[in-house]
Amino acid sequence: MVVELTVLGCSGSYGGPPAGACSGYLVRSGSTLIWLDCGNGTFAHLQEHIAVDQLTAVVLTHEHPDHCVDLYGLHVLYRYGLEREGLPVFAPKGLGEHLGTLVGGDWGDTFEWNDVDDGDSAKIDGLQLRFSRTDHPPPTYAVEFTNQSKRLVYTADTGPGWAVGAFGEGADLVLSEATYLHDDRPAPLHLSALQAGTAAREAKARRLVITHLWPRVDRVRSVFEASEAFGDVVTLAAPHLVMGV
Repeated sequence: MVVELTVLGCSGSYGGPPAGACSGYLVRSGSTLIWLDCGNGTFAHLQEHIAVDQLTAVVLTHEHPDHCVDLYGLHVLYRYGLEREGLPVFAPKGLGEHLGTLVGGDWGDTFEWNDVDDGDSAKIDGLQLRFSRTDHPPPTYAVEFTNQSKRLVYTADTGPGWAVGAFGEGADLVLSEATYLHDDRPAPLHLSALQAGTAAREAKARRLVITHLWPRVDRVRSVFEASEAFGDVVTLAAPHLVMGV
């Protein structure tokens, strides 16, 4: 069965043109619908692709607002509009409490929180998930999605001290952050496009999509830099881009 990835937002650290919304993706496998990261601006885009009462689960990689803050919008709609309860949320320990300041510390029964840690796995319908802690503060977890025949790896945010090879070789698609151009990178909290391409090549990934680019970065140069390092054509994430894995 095909795993389908839809980009809801891909702007790095803050929303800005041309990417618009921050990090957020829809992972679809059959009737399974997973909202992967809920960065600012992505909830509106999610509603353009699915009826949100059909969501199967939410996966949050870490507590930085550009990856999780739009969960608040889903909570409001579920609690006061759709009256839905118990949606599974997989997230680092304490993230629910951290985000809970937005709702006065009370999520009610909207979500069922599931803590994740390095090396953990979870099964969501027909998708198997694995989590690996990356090189990024606060605790941040890359995610691997696998069904019977396809593997998708999302790096989340990471510095160069972690690489997609942590999940093994041969992923069908790697969705990798590539925040900066290599010569312009500041402190090593994120990857450059060159580092993203190199890590994907070393892990023998079949396809590479770069995301989480700093809004002011030269995207043409980023794609060129990542492609040179990867040794093949690299795709640049863009809102509403839909890809089969």
